[in-house]
Amino acid sequence: MPKKKIKKKKIKKYKKKNLKKKVDRVKVKINQINKNNFRQQNISRISKNQEQKVEIVKIKKQATEKRIYKIKEYAVYPKHGVGQILSFGPKNIGGIEVQCYEIKFEKDKAIGLLPINKQSHLRPLSSANQVNKVISILKEKPKKKRTMWSRRAQEYEQKIVSGKIYDLAEVVRDLNKGNDILADQSYSERQLYEKAYDRILNEFQIVLEISQEDTQKKLDKALKRNQPPE
Repeated sequence: MPKKKIKKKKIKKYKKKNLKKKVDRVKVKINQINKNNFRQQNISRISKNQEQKVEIVKIKKQATEKRIYKIKEYAVYPKHGVGQILSFGPKNIGGIEVQCYEIKFEKDKAIGLLPINKQSHLRPLSSANQVNKVISILKEKPKKKRTMWSRRAQEYEQKIVSGKIYDLAEVVRDLNKGNDILADQSYSERQLYEKAYDRILNEFQIVLEISQEDTQKKLDKALKRNQPPE
């Protein structure tokens, strides 16, 4: 057999082998693509099924909680001071039934609502022992700080907003000028002093069950305000 024919046969065989390999590769790729598509379809079906099963449950009623304060009882709300509870019952807030206290703040001439799950923000009126402790704090000498007034004013404001009776007493004590009419007191100092003083005055008037005038005399005596010089 001549050499040319042998070479041609070898070339044909080589081409056939290469062609077969290429076809096999294409088949493998097609199979992989089909498998991937099948998996993606299954995943999308599962996710759709899961989405259909998930139901959004709307909260229509607030969780029940034991009520601490009674109607007509007084309590202290840090942001507004002493308030009297007028009523208690369900209120519709944003489509949700919420059990609320209705509180009257005589000083601000306002009525507010407080959900029962926020009643921890309220505190009961001071006891007789706490009243005596406040009086002793008011009798102390003012504690003077050398920090800038802006920073001290923030600290005083935080103490007032805290609603804690001893913190209020410390603000009144530190900003008290007694009978010193010539004392240099800025407008902001006077505002903070009066705010804290009024909070204590309103609370003690109810606790001591005396008139506002008598309560004021008791506080002023401890602060040595409006008292004749010794």
